[in-house]
Amino acid sequence: MSTVGQPRQLDLPGLDPQAYARWRASEIGAITERLERELILELIGEVHGRRILDVGCGDGDLAARLAERGARVVGVDASAAMIAAAMQRAAPEQADLAFEIAAAQDLPFPPEQFDIVVAVTILCFVENAAPVFREMARVLRPGGHLVIGELGKWSYWAAARRVRAWLGSPLWRQGKFRTPAELRSLARQAGLTVETVRGAIYFPRWTRAAKFLAPCDPMPSRVTPFGAAFLALRAAKPGRG
Repeated sequence: MSTVGQPRQLDLPGLDPQAYARWRASEIGAITERLERELILELIGEVHGRRILDVGCGDGDLAARLAERGARVVGVDASAAMIAAAMQRAAPEQADLAFEIAAAQDLPFPPEQFDIVVAVTILCFVENAAPVFREMARVLRPGGHLVIGELGKWSYWAAARRVRAWLGSPLWRQGKFRTPAELRSLARQAGLTVETVRGAIYFPRWTRAAKFLAPCDPMPSRVTPFGAAFLALRAAKPGRG
């Protein structure tokens, strides 16, 4: 998850680089991160030589992976702490990897600058996502692709997060979960052509279930996104690059 979206989201409670590290270090965190990352990379496709914008880059993990694959990557996040962690993560030899503080609804780039725009779980705490989609579409070149990863609305994980919100979690009280139809609608309103919506993480938040069911997780992804805790959308900007 990332802190990009609206100005009030610069300091979400309990969401910082250390929280990312703790989650990835846990067994269930490692399993779910791997499945989500595999789906996002599949939808992004070939990146060598492509100019990519990672919106809501967090601590820079995905941006660094894309740069390792030969992409020219810029990562932005509204959190100074996240950008500091991303810059620390970046290897000195990764000349084609840069980070800067910026909000998703006001990206500091001219139109049509990027071949691919990727944004993973940046909308979770954004009530009105339409301006964010419009900005991402604006900086995408014609023929380029937007790849979005978001928290699904109808899943075991979303239900558990709603319970935590009811019990007083300051983070999940601000949570916003979306359906495949909502993501498609947001992309189309921004002038993009939706190519696919896929899902990942169909098992409950239980380590034993994750270990047992993770090998089968890609199977329902190709049938339906319903029930997935993580949704991924790929959309194209009309026109020729």
